[in-house]
Amino acid sequence: MRKSLFLKSAGLVAAMALIPAFTAGTAASDVETYKELDQFMSIFERVKAEYVDKVDDKTLIKGAIDGMLASLDPHSSYLDARDFKNMRTTTEGNYGGVGLTVQGEDGVIKVVTPTEDSPAARAGLKSGDYITHVDGKLIYGEQLDDAVDKMKGPAGTDVRLTIVRPGRDKPFDVTLKREIIEIKAVKWEVKGDVGIININSFSKATGPGVRSAFVSIDKALGHRPLGYVVDLRANPGGLLDQAIEVSDSFLDHGEIVSQRGREKTDIQRYYARPGDDAHGLPVVVLVDPGTASAAEIVAGALQDHKRALILGERSFGKGSVQTVMPLTDDTALRLTIARYYTPSGRSVQEGGIDPDIIVPQITDADRRGRPRMRESDLRHHLINEVKADDKLLEDDGKPDPRFEETADQLKKANVTDFQLDYAVKTIARLGTPAIQTALAEAPALPGAAKPRKR
Repeated sequence: MRKSLFLKSAGLVAAMALIPAFTAGTAASDVETYKELDQFMSIFERVKAEYVDKVDDKTLIKGAIDGMLASLDPHSSYLDARDFKNMRTTTEGNYGGVGLTVQGEDGVIKVVTPTEDSPAARAGLKSGDYITHVDGKLIYGEQLDDAVDKMKGPAGTDVRLTIVRPGRDKPFDVTLKREIIEIKAVKWEVKGDVGIININSFSKATGPGVRSAFVSIDKALGHRPLGYVVDLRANPGGLLDQAIEVSDSFLDHGEIVSQRGREKTDIQRYYARPGDDAHGLPVVVLVDPGTASAAEIVAGALQDHKRALILGERSFGKGSVQTVMPLTDDTALRLTIARYYTPSGRSVQEGGIDPDIIVPQITDADRRGRPRMRESDLRHHLINEVKADDKLLEDDGKPDPRFEETADQLKKANVTDFQLDYAVKTIARLGTPAIQTALAEAPALPGAAKPRKR
């Protein structure tokens, strides 16, 4: 079988010599392609015959495919049966494990973000932590899928992770009890007269979940709130159509996002429909380095339309669109097919969304020593071809008096989430009648959703 494939490749190369002269340019290119394929088959045969351990065809071919796609960008990949199943499980909203989103980085397993209200989150694991051992066994150099499989297991069983956290002198162990992770895409609560909508992911349930949250908040208060805090922190993204649907819930009209492919004419634009589910009330959106992809689409759209005030820290910076192309019943190709742009034409690729007001999470005692991983840190990331010339104001070096309190001082004041507390207080200020009147009378920018009086 291998010999016939090799001969077939060589035969195709020979056949190219017979193509008429008027296609010589194309023929020359094809000949080079087949020469490369011929070389690939030669290496394939040599590895099969002489590698120190026996290796099967499936392993070699999958490795070749993985290498080809990894050379493109960090988000294009081949999904085998296991990967495809995991992807579908994530978009449908539940899976088993400890509640960690992780990524391989030079042989090390790095925590991207813990899932809210999961064993990992309750144990205090943080973005930027490194996992070196599982149940005392070193996982350095292992494939990401193999390391993840070691952390999985029946609900109710324990798994011990050894964590290296930048800023701490020594590794430490955390024992987690596995459970079924129910990813509730949208959660809501009320603080004072402010509605808080926490969007954890963009799965099929996200758009309906946001609309349901509006209704539930009104019922809980017995009236409409002063405004809404939309929490997109640690949201890794998800489905594009759900990002559009969520953005549409806050916008009355105008463009939400544009998707631009390889060719200049390959542009798709998505627009808001009439009607603002938030009734024009003030909106604050919280972002951080874990806010990525679909979550950045929402933040960028509301920021460009002056519909929301963005608070927190600069987001992750993933400005590309992937499509999943099924290959068989249980395998697929995930391929980057476009870049997306905010309504004003900004690309968030590499740079992310800059908040209108930078608010550090000062209740996190380890925040200063922990590195922040973003799209620009990933190998082979796409280059942002539309970089805005935004020059920061000169820093006078003086500490911001709003953020001088320590985590211990805030804990004594019963503030466990400084960014959320700051956002709620901001809405309380924006929701006063005088501010509402001023917002309603302010001239709207072209394409911006106009605030309405209650």
